[in-house]
Amino acid sequence: MIRVRVPLDLHAVAANGCGAFALATPLRVRDLLSLAVREAIGTRAPQDKFARSLRTTLAGLASGRFTVHIDGRTFQDADQVVVCGGIADVRFFTPVLRAAVRQSELA
Repeated sequence: MIRVRVPLDLHAVAANGCGAFALATPLRVRDLLSLAVREAIGTRAPQDKFARSLRTTLAGLASGRFTVHIDGRTFQDADQVVVCGGIADVRFFTPVLRAAVRQSELA
């Protein structure tokens, strides 16, 4: 599990005059994955390593090699929008392994 601090969208708060955006921020899954990759490899990692890691992560999600669970909700598309507040828990799961576990439970 990777814990990610979710940035506040201060522009949305100021533009709409709505404090709800200060409590919950809508983000695309790809943006949250970017924050998770940065958290996983560290803030001092070179930019090219970050770019390669993010590109590989997004390609893996697009190809279906894994799914992403953000605060307990499953996402398979990097363009989906998730609403998070404060801190988000990001987990990666391989669908093949879960299917194999289910089949072994049925046997």
